[in-house]
Amino acid sequence: MKFRGFVRTIAIVFLFFCAPVVSEAGENLLQNVLDGCQTELDTYCKDVTPGESRVAACVYARSDKLSPSCEYALYEVAIQLERALADMTYLVNKCSEDMNKFCIDVEAGEGRILTCLDNNTEDVSKRCNEAIAEVRSR
Repeated sequence: MKFRGFVRTIAIVFLFFCAPVVSEAGENLLQNVLDGCQTELDTYCKDVTPGESRVAACVYARSDKLSPSCEYALYEVAIQLERALADMTYLVNKCSEDMNKFCIDVEAGEGRILTCLDNNTEDVSKRCNEAIAEVRSR
């Protein structure tokens, strides 16, 4: 039971903190949660003013009343977030020297560092290029 609460918390944090800046895949995850949790949002959170994580707090406060479809949607987001975090950690471990060499002045976020590595693919280490290819193939 504690794990389910943790998963819900992770998913809610992702959705309401990270979703505004994520890729199309993240937008799809957000839409899946909005669809899966529509009843809860309409029932418990319809009068909540969006912003500053108020909707996330509302959903979290009613976590004991979530429908199976909402729980499933939040669980799926948590799994995707866990995978993305593992991929990012893997790439940082394999590419940190290349990032520091070629992308030191690149602002992190929105795929800019990966784009920088792609732009320098000829000079980036074999280890880093293989890691990027591996992550992209998943």
